[in-house]
Amino acid sequence: MVRVLYVDDDRINSLLFVETCRVAGGAEVETAATAGEALELVQTWAPDLLVIDLHLPDGNGYELLPALRNRLATQPPAYLCTADEAPLVEQPARAAGFDGCWPKPVHLPEVMAALARCRPAAE
Repeated sequence: MVRVLYVDDDRINSLLFVETCRVAGGAEVETAATAGEALELVQTWAPDLLVIDLHLPDGNGYELLPALRNRLATQPPAYLCTADEAPLVEQPARAAGFDGCWPKPVHLPEVMAALARCRPAAE
């Protein structure tokens, strides 16, 4: 089971992502609506994959990624998720440490591929 943290202040986007992971299977998803909620959550729960919205009410994805990774014992893969034009944010996202940039709404094949890469070999 892959543990995924999805951070987005838009409740509809969060519901769509959770449903996408349900369809893909093999994922336990926790959501946070703010950077503060995400930072609090990782104090007691360690994700295997991070999916972070670019624009948050209390910061942005570029700032949140290093803050999350500083609190985690591992460095999970991370994807910036944005409604902005992906080609415009792809380079800054990679420079900030993201493994890639996903346009909203997320596409099932991309999510499934990321989940597969994060699954332990024994599954």
